[in-house]
Amino acid sequence: MDYLVNLSTLPIDTQSPERMAKAGVTIRRALPPELRLITGWVAEHFSQGWASETTVAMSRQPPTCFIATRNRELVGFACHEATARGFFGPTGVDESVRGLGIGRALLFACLNDQKAMGYAYTVIGDVGPSEFYEKTVGAIQIPNSAPGIYAGMLKL
Repeated sequence: MDYLVNLSTLPIDTQSPERMAKAGVTIRRALPPELRLITGWVAEHFSQGWASETTVAMSRQPPTCFIATRNRELVGFACHEATARGFFGPTGVDESVRGLGIGRALLFACLNDQKAMGYAYTVIGDVGPSEFYEKTVGAIQIPNSAPGIYAGMLKL
């Protein structure tokens, strides 16, 4: 199922800056020279499909991929404008640092970037943890959105 987020009612993320500072995590836009490092990490920790989507986000100018780093090492990523315009994802955080709010911070970085680009809404395709998106950014289920944009995709 796909979910929709109204960017005009996106709450201000007051939690992430303090939580990231306390955890020693930096959230920032990825840089093009980091392409192979980031896509390799995504493929290793998540999937080749997500690495392909991340490549597209990294190829945009400016890149529409945000990363989380700790001690100059990659610990999470989030993309938008990868598989379709106005879409958020893929996104993932290393298992060893989950629970620190990194996913939330990356989500807000991407959604605020989309809002700055002029989008009124964003679609979160094929949502996994729906309760997280509902609670965090007020995402709502899009009726009849399954199987969605990934229907008929080649087996990876």
